[in-house]
Amino acid sequence: MEQVLSFATVLTPIVSALVQLVKKTVTVKKNYLPLGSFLIGIVLGILAYPFADLALVPRIWAGGVAGLAATGLFELVTKREGSSKDKKIS
Repeated sequence: MEQVLSFATVLTPIVSALVQLVKKTVTVKKNYLPLGSFLIGIVLGILAYPFADLALVPRIWAGGVAGLAATGLFELVTKREGSSKDKKIS
């Protein structure tokens, strides 16, 4: 378990950077960004085969955790105005 969390710690900033790259290059609804981050983390975990001594399943878990952590990390450092209960007037 320690190896999975250590690997996820290494992957998190990379996943966060890739999600930012996707946001800048492709139009994506904000609701789908956490799912995209999760999937990018899983793919990155799978592709990190030469860099990790973990089996496939722990790398997938580490990638998923890194994707979710990257979303949480980004949400933690961004400042947003208003609250979730605010209604938009169109």
